[in-house]
Amino acid sequence: MTTASAHPQPVGPTEVGPGDPRYEALRRGFNQRWIANPEYVVVASHTTDVVTALDTFLARTATGSSPGRITVRSGGHCYENFVCGDDVAVIVDVSAMDGVYYDPQMDAYCVEAGATNWHTVTQLYRRYGLAVPGGSCYSVGAGGHICGGGFGLLSRLHGLTVDYLYAVEVVTVRDVTHAEVTVARKDSPEAALRDLWWAHTGGGGGNLGVVTRYWFRGLPQPPAQTLTRALSWSWSLFENDRDKFKALVRRYGAFFEGEQTGEGPDMLREFDFRDMFTLLKLTNRAAGKVGLILQLDGTREDSIDRLNQFLHWLAPENEYPQTPFDVQMGEHPSLYEHYIPTRLPWLTATQNLNDSGPSRCGKYKSAYHTANFTEPQLDTIFDHLTNPAYENDQALLQVDSYGGRINDADASATAVPQRSSVLKLQYQTYWTWGEDANLDGVYDYQDALEDPGIAEPHLAWIRAFYQDMYTATGGVPVVPAPEQLEPPNTDGCYINYPDVDLGDPDLNTSDQPWSHLYYGANYARLQQTKAYWDPRNVFRHAQSIRLPGTQ
Repeated sequence: MTTASAHPQPVGPTEVGPGDPRYEALRRGFNQRWIANPEYVVVASHTTDVVTALDTFLARTATGSSPGRITVRSGGHCYENFVCGDDVAVIVDVSAMDGVYYDPQMDAYCVEAGATNWHTVTQLYRRYGLAVPGGSCYSVGAGGHICGGGFGLLSRLHGLTVDYLYAVEVVTVRDVTHAEVTVARKDSPEAALRDLWWAHTGGGGGNLGVVTRYWFRGLPQPPAQTLTRALSWSWSLFENDRDKFKALVRRYGAFFEGEQTGEGPDMLREFDFRDMFTLLKLTNRAAGKVGLILQLDGTREDSIDRLNQFLHWLAPENEYPQTPFDVQMGEHPSLYEHYIPTRLPWLTATQNLNDSGPSRCGKYKSAYHTANFTEPQLDTIFDHLTNPAYENDQALLQVDSYGGRINDADASATAVPQRSSVLKLQYQTYWTWGEDANLDGVYDYQDALEDPGIAEPHLAWIRAFYQDMYTATGGVPVVPAPEQLEPPNTDGCYINYPDVDLGDPDLNTSDQPWSHLYYGANYARLQQTKAYWDPRNVFRHAQSIRLPGTQ
Protein backbone atom coordinates (compact mmCIF):
# COMPACT_ATOMS: atom_id res chain seq x y z
CA MET A 1 0.00 0.00 0.00
CA THR A 2 1.05 3.60 -0.43
CA THR A 3 -0.16 6.89 0.96
CA ALA A 4 0.11 10.39 -0.45
CA SER A 5 3.09 12.53 0.51
CA ALA A 6 2.67 16.06 1.88
CA HIS A 7 5.11 17.22 -0.78
CA PRO A 8 4.18 17.83 -4.43
CA GLN A 9 5.29 15.41 -7.08
CA PRO A 10 8.86 16.22 -8.19
CA VAL A 11 10.20 16.56 -11.69
CA GLY A 12 12.66 13.75 -11.00
CA PRO A 13 15.85 12.90 -9.12
CA THR A 14 18.86 15.17 -9.37
CA GLU A 15 22.21 13.55 -10.16
CA VAL A 16 25.32 15.27 -8.84
CA GLY A 17 28.60 14.00 -10.25
CA PRO A 18 32.27 15.01 -10.38
CA GLY A 19 32.67 18.55 -11.65
CA ASP A 20 29.47 19.75 -10.00
CA PRO A 21 30.32 22.20 -7.19
CA ARG A 22 28.01 20.25 -4.86
CA TYR A 23 29.90 16.99 -5.35
CA GLU A 24 32.56 17.63 -2.69
CA ALA A 25 29.91 18.20 -0.03
CA LEU A 26 27.61 15.36 -1.07
CA ARG A 27 30.25 12.65 -1.32
CA ARG A 28 31.00 12.80 2.40
CA GLY A 29 29.11 12.74 5.68
CA PHE A 30 29.73 14.20 9.11
CA ASN A 31 32.79 12.06 9.93
CA GLN A 32 35.60 13.45 7.80
CA ARG A 33 37.46 10.13 7.89
CA TRP A 34 35.25 8.83 5.10
CA ILE A 35 35.27 10.49 1.68
CA ALA A 36 33.67 8.47 -1.14
CA ASN A 37 34.24 8.70 -4.90
CA PRO A 38 30.84 7.72 -6.27
CA GLU A 39 29.99 7.96 -9.93
CA TYR A 40 27.21 10.30 -8.82
CA VAL A 41 24.97 11.21 -5.89
CA VAL A 42 21.20 11.10 -6.36
CA VAL A 43 19.38 13.88 -4.52
CA ALA A 44 15.88 12.51 -4.00
CA SER A 45 12.93 14.69 -3.03
CA HIS A 46 10.21 12.05 -3.31
CA THR A 47 9.81 8.31 -3.01
CA THR A 48 9.46 8.04 -6.78
CA ASP A 49 12.97 9.52 -7.11
CA VAL A 50 14.33 6.68 -5.00
CA VAL A 51 12.52 4.13 -7.17
CA THR A 52 14.00 5.69 -10.30
CA ALA A 53 17.49 5.75 -8.80
CA LEU A 54 17.31 2.10 -7.77
CA ASP A 55 15.88 0.96 -11.11
CA THR A 56 18.73 2.75 -12.92
CA PHE A 57 21.29 1.17 -10.63
CA LEU A 58 19.82 -2.32 -10.97
CA ALA A 59 19.79 -2.05 -14.76
CA ARG A 60 23.44 -0.99 -14.78
CA THR A 61 24.56 -3.72 -12.40
CA ALA A 62 22.73 -6.30 -14.52
CA THR A 63 24.99 -5.34 -17.43
CA GLY A 64 28.09 -5.05 -15.24
CA SER A 65 28.54 -1.33 -15.94
CA SER A 66 28.20 -0.30 -12.26
CA PRO A 67 29.99 -2.84 -10.08
CA GLY A 68 30.06 -0.84 -6.84
CA ARG A 69 27.55 -0.58 -4.02
CA ILE A 70 24.54 1.70 -3.76
CA THR A 71 24.12 3.39 -0.37
CA VAL A 72 21.67 5.78 1.23
CA ARG A 73 22.16 8.85 3.40
CA SER A 74 19.76 11.04 5.35
CA GLY A 75 21.73 13.05 7.93
CA GLY A 76 25.15 11.63 7.09
CA HIS A 77 26.18 10.54 10.61
CA CYS A 78 27.35 6.99 9.88
CA TYR A 79 30.38 6.41 12.12
CA GLU A 80 32.01 3.93 9.74
CA ASN A 81 32.46 3.88 5.94
CA PHE A 82 29.18 2.07 5.29
CA VAL A 83 27.81 4.98 3.23
CA CYS A 84 30.99 6.68 2.04
CA GLY A 85 33.29 3.73 1.36
CA ASP A 86 35.80 3.30 -1.46
CA ASP A 87 33.53 0.74 -3.16
CA VAL A 88 30.48 2.99 -3.41
CA ALA A 89 29.15 3.67 -6.92
CA VAL A 90 25.99 5.61 -6.07
CA ILE A 91 24.81 7.46 -2.97
CA VAL A 92 21.08 8.14 -2.66
CA ASP A 93 20.67 11.29 -0.56
CA VAL A 94 17.16 11.55 0.92
CA SER A 95 17.80 14.63 3.06
CA ALA A 96 15.40 16.71 0.93
CA MET A 97 12.57 14.37 1.97
CA ASP A 98 12.01 16.07 5.30
CA GLY A 99 8.25 16.30 5.85
CA VAL A 100 6.80 15.91 9.36
CA TYR A 101 2.99 15.81 9.47
CA TYR A 102 -0.14 14.01 10.61
CA ASP A 103 -1.29 11.47 8.01
CA PRO A 104 -5.06 10.95 8.31
CA GLN A 105 -5.00 7.88 6.04
CA MET A 106 -2.64 6.15 8.49
CA ASP A 107 -4.07 7.87 11.56
CA ALA A 108 -0.44 8.35 12.51
CA TYR A 109 2.29 10.97 12.52
CA CYS A 110 4.66 10.73 9.56
CA VAL A 111 8.36 11.56 9.68
CA GLU A 112 10.10 11.40 6.32
CA ALA A 113 13.56 9.87 6.24
CA GLY A 114 15.45 13.08 5.54
CA ALA A 115 14.04 15.00 8.50
CA THR A 116 16.70 15.80 11.07
CA ASN A 117 16.19 15.29 14.78
CA TRP A 118 15.74 19.02 15.29
CA HIS A 119 13.26 19.41 12.44
CA THR A 120 11.29 16.43 13.75
CA VAL A 121 11.29 17.84 17.27
CA THR A 122 10.15 21.31 16.29
CA GLN A 123 7.44 20.24 13.88
CA LEU A 124 5.88 17.57 16.09
CA TYR A 125 5.92 19.75 19.17
CA ARG A 126 4.88 23.08 17.70
CA ARG A 127 2.05 21.60 15.67
CA TYR A 128 0.83 18.74 17.87
CA GLY A 129 2.48 19.04 21.30
CA LEU A 130 4.14 15.63 20.86
CA ALA A 131 7.68 14.25 20.69
CA VAL A 132 9.62 11.21 19.59
CA PRO A 133 12.09 10.16 22.30
CA GLY A 134 14.98 10.37 19.87
CA GLY A 135 18.60 11.51 19.77
CA SER A 136 20.09 14.68 21.18
CA CYS A 137 22.28 15.46 18.15
CA TYR A 138 20.22 17.96 16.15
CA SER A 139 21.54 17.14 12.66
CA VAL A 140 21.17 13.35 12.72
CA GLY A 141 18.68 12.21 10.07
CA ALA A 142 15.61 10.14 10.80
CA GLY A 143 16.44 7.62 8.07
CA GLY A 144 19.17 5.76 9.91
CA HIS A 145 18.56 6.93 13.46
CA ILE A 146 15.10 5.47 13.85
CA CYS A 147 15.70 2.07 12.26
CA GLY A 148 18.67 1.60 14.62
CA GLY A 149 16.41 1.97 17.63
CA GLY A 150 16.44 5.68 18.43
CA PHE A 151 17.52 6.85 21.86
CA GLY A 152 17.66 10.24 23.56
CA LEU A 153 17.06 12.40 26.61
CA LEU A 154 13.38 11.40 26.91
CA SER A 155 13.99 7.66 26.57
CA ARG A 156 14.16 6.79 30.27
CA LEU A 157 10.79 8.52 30.69
CA HIS A 158 9.10 7.37 27.48
CA GLY A 159 11.12 4.50 25.96
CA LEU A 160 12.92 4.17 22.63
CA THR A 161 11.79 5.85 19.43
CA VAL A 162 10.89 2.50 17.86
CA ASP A 163 8.56 1.67 20.73
CA TYR A 164 6.10 4.02 18.97
CA LEU A 165 6.77 2.96 15.38
CA TYR A 166 3.56 1.92 13.63
CA ALA A 167 4.62 1.68 9.98
CA VAL A 168 7.52 2.20 7.62
CA GLU A 169 7.75 2.88 3.89
CA VAL A 170 10.71 1.17 2.24
CA VAL A 171 11.79 0.99 -1.37
CA THR A 172 12.72 -2.67 -1.77
CA VAL A 173 14.06 -4.87 -4.58
CA ARG A 174 12.58 -8.22 -3.59
CA ASP A 175 12.20 -9.49 -7.16
CA VAL A 176 15.84 -8.46 -7.87
CA THR A 177 15.00 -6.73 -11.16
CA HIS A 178 13.23 -3.53 -10.19
CA ALA A 179 12.35 -1.42 -7.18
CA GLU A 180 8.94 -1.24 -5.58
CA VAL A 181 7.42 0.81 -2.77
CA THR A 182 6.49 -1.30 0.24
CA VAL A 183 4.60 -0.11 3.31
CA ALA A 184 4.91 -2.43 6.30
CA ARG A 185 2.76 -1.95 9.40
CA LYS A 186 2.91 -3.39 12.86
CA ASP A 187 -0.53 -4.87 12.20
CA SER A 188 -0.06 -5.86 8.55
CA PRO A 189 -1.96 -9.09 7.82
CA GLU A 190 1.02 -10.62 5.98
CA ALA A 191 3.77 -12.07 8.16
CA ALA A 192 6.48 -10.91 5.74
CA LEU A 193 5.30 -7.31 6.07
CA ARG A 194 5.22 -7.55 9.86
CA ASP A 195 8.78 -8.88 9.73
CA LEU A 196 9.83 -5.93 7.58
CA TRP A 197 8.26 -3.51 10.07
CA TRP A 198 9.93 -5.30 12.98
CA ALA A 199 13.33 -5.26 11.27
CA HIS A 200 13.14 -1.46 11.22
CA THR A 201 12.65 -1.31 14.99
CA GLY A 202 16.37 -1.68 15.63
CA GLY A 203 17.83 -3.67 12.74
CA GLY A 204 19.95 -0.76 11.52
CA GLY A 205 20.20 1.05 8.22
CA GLY A 206 21.48 -0.06 4.82
CA ASN A 207 20.16 -3.59 5.19
CA LEU A 208 16.81 -4.16 3.51
CA GLY A 209 16.04 -1.20 1.28
CA VAL A 210 15.78 2.58 1.29
CA VAL A 211 13.56 3.91 4.05
CA THR A 212 11.53 6.90 2.90
CA ARG A 213 8.90 7.39 5.60
CA TYR A 214 8.10 6.37 9.17
CA TRP A 215 4.72 6.59 10.92
CA PHE A 216 4.20 6.77 14.68
CA ARG A 217 1.24 6.22 16.95
CA GLY A 218 0.79 6.96 20.64
CA LEU A 219 3.59 9.51 20.78
CA PRO A 220 4.09 11.02 24.23
CA GLN A 221 3.86 14.61 25.37
CA PRO A 222 7.20 15.86 26.68
CA PRO A 223 7.28 17.81 29.96
CA ALA A 224 6.17 21.41 29.42
CA GLN A 225 9.23 22.54 31.38
CA THR A 226 12.57 20.85 32.01
CA LEU A 227 15.13 21.39 34.72
CA THR A 228 18.68 21.23 33.39
CA ARG A 229 22.10 21.48 34.91
CA ALA A 230 25.61 21.15 33.46
CA LEU A 231 28.66 21.08 35.71
CA SER A 232 32.16 19.72 35.85
CA TRP A 233 34.96 18.74 38.16
CA SER A 234 38.56 19.68 37.62
CA TRP A 235 40.88 16.85 36.64
CA SER A 236 43.28 18.19 39.28
CA LEU A 237 41.01 16.51 41.87
CA PHE A 238 41.74 13.11 40.38
CA GLU A 239 45.18 13.10 38.81
CA ASN A 240 46.86 11.99 42.02
CA ASP A 241 43.82 10.41 43.61
CA ARG A 242 42.67 7.36 41.69
CA ASP A 243 40.29 6.35 44.45
CA LYS A 244 38.40 9.65 44.34
CA PHE A 245 37.85 9.27 40.60
CA LYS A 246 36.78 5.64 40.96
CA ALA A 247 34.38 6.52 43.78
CA LEU A 248 32.60 9.08 41.58
CA VAL A 249 32.18 6.68 38.66
CA ARG A 250 31.28 3.79 40.96
CA ARG A 251 28.49 5.77 42.65
CA TYR A 252 27.16 6.89 39.26
CA GLY A 253 26.85 3.28 38.12
CA ALA A 254 25.47 2.15 41.48
CA PHE A 255 22.64 4.66 41.27
CA PHE A 256 21.25 3.34 37.99
CA GLU A 257 21.90 -0.27 38.88
CA GLY A 258 20.09 0.31 42.18
CA GLU A 259 17.16 1.85 40.35
CA GLN A 260 16.82 -1.38 38.38
CA THR A 261 17.32 -3.78 41.29
CA GLY A 262 15.39 -1.84 43.92
CA GLU A 263 18.52 -1.33 45.96
CA GLY A 264 20.91 1.61 46.02
CA PRO A 265 20.51 4.93 47.88
CA ASP A 266 17.38 5.60 49.94
CA MET A 267 16.23 8.37 47.59
CA LEU A 268 15.44 5.71 44.97
CA ARG A 269 12.72 4.38 47.29
CA GLU A 270 11.44 7.85 48.10
CA PHE A 271 11.38 9.32 44.58
CA ASP A 272 10.83 8.21 41.00
CA PHE A 273 13.85 9.21 38.87
CA ARG A 274 12.70 7.88 35.50
CA ASP A 275 12.47 11.43 34.19
CA MET A 276 16.14 12.12 34.99
CA PHE A 277 18.54 11.66 32.09
CA THR A 278 22.26 12.12 32.63
CA LEU A 279 25.46 12.11 30.58
CA LEU A 280 28.71 11.62 32.47
CA LYS A 281 31.64 12.89 30.38
CA LEU A 282 34.76 11.02 31.44
CA THR A 283 37.27 12.96 29.40
CA ASN A 284 40.94 12.49 28.70
CA ARG A 285 42.95 14.35 31.33
CA ALA A 286 44.05 16.85 28.68
CA ALA A 287 40.51 18.31 28.67
CA GLY A 288 41.10 19.62 32.18
CA LYS A 289 37.61 18.73 33.39
CA VAL A 290 35.17 15.85 33.79
CA GLY A 291 31.58 16.84 32.94
CA LEU A 292 28.01 15.96 33.85
CA ILE A 293 24.78 17.01 32.08
CA LEU A 294 21.38 16.42 33.70
CA GLN A 295 17.78 16.88 32.59
CA LEU A 296 14.62 16.32 34.66
CA ASP A 297 10.91 17.03 34.34
CA GLY A 298 10.73 20.66 35.45
CA THR A 299 6.99 20.58 36.09
CA ARG A 300 7.40 18.37 39.16
CA GLU A 301 7.59 20.24 42.42
CA ASP A 302 10.24 17.87 43.73
CA SER A 303 12.62 18.20 40.76
CA ILE A 304 15.10 20.62 42.32
CA ASP A 305 15.16 18.59 45.53
CA ARG A 306 15.77 15.37 43.59
CA LEU A 307 18.50 17.01 41.52
CA ASN A 308 20.30 18.27 44.61
CA GLN A 309 19.95 14.98 46.47
CA PHE A 310 21.36 13.06 43.52
CA LEU A 311 24.34 15.40 43.15
CA HIS A 312 25.05 15.39 46.89
CA TRP A 313 24.99 11.60 46.95
CA LEU A 314 27.05 11.30 43.78
CA ALA A 315 29.73 13.89 44.54
CA PRO A 316 29.47 15.80 47.84
CA GLU A 317 30.59 19.32 47.04
CA ASN A 318 32.96 19.55 50.00
CA GLU A 319 34.90 16.66 48.45
CA TYR A 320 34.18 17.37 44.76
CA PRO A 321 34.09 21.17 44.24
CA GLN A 322 31.89 21.94 41.25
CA THR A 323 32.91 24.17 38.35
CA PRO A 324 31.05 25.32 35.22
CA PHE A 325 30.85 23.10 32.15
CA ASP A 326 32.83 25.60 30.08
CA VAL A 327 34.89 23.50 27.67
CA GLN A 328 34.01 21.39 24.64
CA MET A 329 33.53 17.74 25.63
CA GLY A 330 32.96 15.46 22.66
CA GLU A 331 29.84 16.56 20.83
CA HIS A 332 28.80 19.05 23.52
CA PRO A 333 30.13 22.62 23.50
CA SER A 334 30.46 24.79 26.58
CA LEU A 335 27.23 24.84 28.60
CA TYR A 336 28.36 27.54 30.99
CA GLU A 337 24.88 29.07 31.30
CA HIS A 338 23.51 25.81 32.73
CA TYR A 339 25.85 25.72 35.71
CA ILE A 340 23.02 27.11 37.83
CA PRO A 341 19.94 24.85 37.75
CA THR A 342 17.85 26.21 34.90
CA ARG A 343 14.15 25.75 34.22
CA LEU A 344 13.21 26.20 30.58
CA PRO A 345 10.41 25.14 28.25
CA TRP A 346 11.20 21.67 26.94
CA LEU A 347 11.68 22.83 23.36
CA THR A 348 14.05 25.62 24.43
CA ALA A 349 16.07 23.28 26.63
CA THR A 350 16.28 20.73 23.83
CA GLN A 351 17.70 23.39 21.54
CA ASN A 352 20.29 24.28 24.18
CA LEU A 353 21.46 20.70 24.60
CA ASN A 354 21.44 19.69 20.92
CA ASP A 355 24.77 19.80 19.15
CA SER A 356 26.80 17.84 16.64
CA GLY A 357 30.27 19.20 17.35
CA PRO A 358 32.61 20.60 14.70
CA SER A 359 33.52 18.80 11.48
CA ARG A 360 36.42 16.46 12.22
CA CYS A 361 37.51 12.83 12.16
CA GLY A 362 36.28 10.39 14.76
CA LYS A 363 36.26 6.81 15.96
CA TYR A 364 33.55 5.38 18.19
CA LYS A 365 32.73 2.28 20.18
CA SER A 366 29.76 1.33 22.33
CA ALA A 367 28.66 -0.98 25.10
CA TYR A 368 25.54 -1.75 27.10
CA HIS A 369 26.06 -2.47 30.81
CA THR A 370 23.44 -4.35 32.81
CA ALA A 371 25.18 -3.62 36.10
CA ASN A 372 27.73 -1.28 37.63
CA PHE A 373 31.38 -1.19 36.63
CA THR A 374 33.70 -3.81 38.08
CA GLU A 375 36.78 -2.69 40.01
CA PRO A 376 39.13 -3.71 37.16
CA GLN A 377 36.96 -1.68 34.76
CA LEU A 378 37.16 1.39 37.00
CA ASP A 379 40.94 1.08 37.06
CA THR A 380 41.01 0.67 33.29
CA ILE A 381 38.98 3.85 32.78
CA PHE A 382 41.32 5.86 34.98
CA ASP A 383 44.47 4.41 33.41
CA HIS A 384 43.46 5.16 29.83
CA LEU A 385 42.14 8.64 30.54
CA THR A 386 45.40 9.55 32.26
CA ASN A 387 47.79 7.77 29.90
CA PRO A 388 50.68 10.26 29.42
CA ALA A 389 51.37 8.78 25.97
CA TYR A 390 48.02 10.02 24.68
CA GLU A 391 47.02 13.62 25.33
CA ASN A 392 43.82 14.55 23.48
CA ASP A 393 41.28 16.90 25.01
CA GLN A 394 38.60 15.50 22.68
CA ALA A 395 38.90 11.85 23.71
CA LEU A 396 36.42 10.55 26.25
CA LEU A 397 34.13 7.86 27.57
CA GLN A 398 30.55 9.15 27.78
CA VAL A 399 28.31 7.16 30.12
CA ASP A 400 24.60 7.68 29.45
CA SER A 401 21.92 6.74 31.94
CA TYR A 402 19.73 3.96 30.57
CA GLY A 403 16.91 1.80 31.87
CA GLY A 404 13.63 3.30 33.00
CA ARG A 405 10.80 2.71 30.55
CA ILE A 406 13.24 1.36 27.95
CA ASN A 407 13.45 -1.80 30.01
CA ASP A 408 9.69 -2.29 30.22
CA ALA A 409 9.67 -3.89 26.76
CA ASP A 410 10.52 -7.51 26.02
CA ALA A 411 13.83 -8.22 24.27
CA SER A 412 12.03 -9.60 21.20
CA ALA A 413 9.27 -6.97 20.97
CA THR A 414 11.53 -4.89 18.74
CA ALA A 415 14.79 -5.70 17.00
CA VAL A 416 16.62 -3.93 19.87
CA PRO A 417 17.40 -6.78 22.29
CA GLN A 418 19.08 -4.72 25.04
CA ARG A 419 16.15 -4.28 27.40
CA SER A 420 17.84 -4.91 30.73
CA SER A 421 20.77 -2.48 30.62
CA VAL A 422 21.21 0.41 33.05
CA LEU A 423 24.12 2.23 31.39
CA LYS A 424 25.00 2.92 27.78
CA LEU A 425 28.66 3.66 27.05
CA GLN A 426 30.01 5.68 24.15
CA TYR A 427 33.78 5.56 23.61
CA GLN A 428 34.81 8.53 21.47
CA THR A 429 37.94 10.13 20.10
CA TYR A 430 38.10 13.10 17.71
CA TRP A 431 40.92 14.67 15.76
CA THR A 432 41.72 16.85 12.79
CA TRP A 433 44.42 16.19 10.22
CA GLY A 434 46.91 18.38 12.06
CA GLU A 435 49.58 18.39 9.37
CA ASP A 436 50.04 19.37 5.77
CA ALA A 437 51.23 15.92 4.70
CA ASN A 438 50.93 16.58 0.96
CA LEU A 439 52.47 20.06 1.19
CA ASP A 440 49.63 21.88 -0.58
CA GLY A 441 49.35 24.57 2.06
CA VAL A 442 46.08 23.43 3.68
CA TYR A 443 44.72 20.79 6.04
CA ASP A 444 42.13 18.45 4.52
CA TYR A 445 41.32 14.79 3.91
CA GLN A 446 44.08 14.51 1.29
CA ASP A 447 46.63 14.80 4.10
CA ALA A 448 45.19 11.64 5.64
CA LEU A 449 45.48 9.89 2.27
CA GLU A 450 49.13 10.93 2.09
CA ASP A 451 49.86 9.95 5.68
CA PRO A 452 47.49 7.32 7.18
CA GLY A 453 49.59 7.57 10.34
CA ILE A 454 47.70 10.73 11.29
CA ALA A 455 44.86 8.59 12.63
CA GLU A 456 46.97 5.84 14.20
CA PRO A 457 47.51 7.29 17.72
CA HIS A 458 43.79 7.87 18.10
CA LEU A 459 42.77 4.46 16.81
CA ALA A 460 45.40 2.75 18.95
CA TRP A 461 44.20 4.51 22.10
CA ILE A 462 40.50 3.75 21.73
CA ARG A 463 41.14 0.14 20.69
CA ALA A 464 43.43 -0.52 23.63
CA PHE A 465 40.98 1.16 26.02
CA TYR A 466 38.10 -0.98 24.79
CA GLN A 467 40.05 -4.24 24.79
CA ASP A 468 41.33 -3.63 28.31
CA MET A 469 37.85 -2.71 29.51
CA TYR A 470 36.49 -6.09 28.40
CA THR A 471 39.60 -8.22 28.66
CA ALA A 472 37.73 -10.77 30.76
CA THR A 473 35.29 -11.41 27.90
CA GLY A 474 37.53 -11.43 24.84
CA GLY A 475 37.94 -7.68 24.37
CA VAL A 476 34.25 -6.95 23.70
CA PRO A 477 31.11 -6.42 25.86
CA VAL A 478 29.55 -9.83 25.29
CA VAL A 479 25.87 -10.73 25.53
CA PRO A 480 25.12 -12.99 28.53
CA ALA A 481 24.12 -16.54 27.70
CA PRO A 482 20.68 -17.65 28.88
CA GLU A 483 20.75 -18.98 32.43
CA GLN A 484 24.46 -18.10 32.77
CA LEU A 485 25.33 -18.55 36.46
CA GLU A 486 27.79 -15.66 36.60
CA PRO A 487 26.86 -13.39 33.70
CA PRO A 488 29.07 -10.46 32.74
CA ASN A 489 27.87 -6.92 33.39
CA THR A 490 27.50 -6.25 29.65
CA ASP A 491 24.90 -6.82 26.93
CA GLY A 492 26.51 -6.15 23.58
CA CYS A 493 26.72 -3.02 21.41
CA TYR A 494 24.50 -0.40 19.74
CA ILE A 495 24.10 -0.75 15.98
CA ASN A 496 23.77 3.02 15.54
CA TYR A 497 27.36 3.34 16.82
CA PRO A 498 28.82 0.84 14.34
CA ASP A 499 32.34 -0.40 14.93
CA VAL A 500 34.05 -2.58 12.32
CA ASP A 501 36.63 -3.64 14.91
CA LEU A 502 34.01 -6.00 16.33
CA GLY A 503 34.63 -8.20 13.28
CA ASP A 504 38.42 -8.23 13.66
CA PRO A 505 39.55 -11.55 15.21
CA ASP A 506 42.60 -9.83 16.69
CA LEU A 507 40.38 -7.34 18.56
CA ASN A 508 37.40 -9.61 19.28
CA THR A 509 38.65 -12.90 20.71
CA SER A 510 35.30 -13.84 22.23
CA ASP A 511 33.05 -16.51 20.74
CA GLN A 512 30.46 -13.88 19.77
CA PRO A 513 30.51 -12.33 16.27
CA TRP A 514 29.61 -8.71 15.71
CA SER A 515 26.08 -9.73 14.67
CA HIS A 516 25.41 -11.29 18.07
CA LEU A 517 26.85 -8.29 19.89
CA TYR A 518 24.41 -6.00 18.08
CA TYR A 519 21.33 -8.20 17.83
CA GLY A 520 21.63 -11.14 20.21
CA ALA A 521 18.94 -13.76 19.69
CA ASN A 522 17.07 -11.43 17.30
CA TYR A 523 19.60 -11.90 14.51
CA ALA A 524 18.06 -15.08 13.08
CA ARG A 525 14.75 -13.32 12.41
CA LEU A 526 16.60 -10.41 10.82
CA GLN A 527 18.42 -12.81 8.51
CA GLN A 528 15.18 -14.46 7.41
CA THR A 529 13.71 -11.03 6.73
CA LYS A 530 16.79 -10.12 4.70
CA ALA A 531 16.44 -13.30 2.63
CA TYR A 532 12.85 -12.45 1.74
CA TRP A 533 13.17 -8.73 1.04
CA ASP A 534 16.71 -8.45 -0.35
CA PRO A 535 17.67 -11.89 -1.71
CA ARG A 536 20.22 -10.36 -4.10
CA ASN A 537 21.96 -8.54 -1.23
CA VAL A 538 21.77 -5.21 -3.04
CA PHE A 539 21.90 -3.32 0.26
CA ARG A 540 25.12 -4.26 1.95
CA HIS A 541 28.12 -2.97 3.87
CA ALA A 542 30.78 -4.34 6.21
CA GLN A 543 28.23 -5.06 8.97
CA SER A 544 24.98 -5.41 7.08
CA ILE A 545 22.65 -8.27 7.93
CA ARG A 546 23.91 -11.37 6.15
CA LEU A 547 21.80 -13.75 4.12
CA PRO A 548 21.25 -17.07 5.93
CA GLY A 549 24.19 -19.41 5.49
CA THR A 550 26.72 -16.64 4.82
CA GLN A 551 29.21 -14.92 7.09
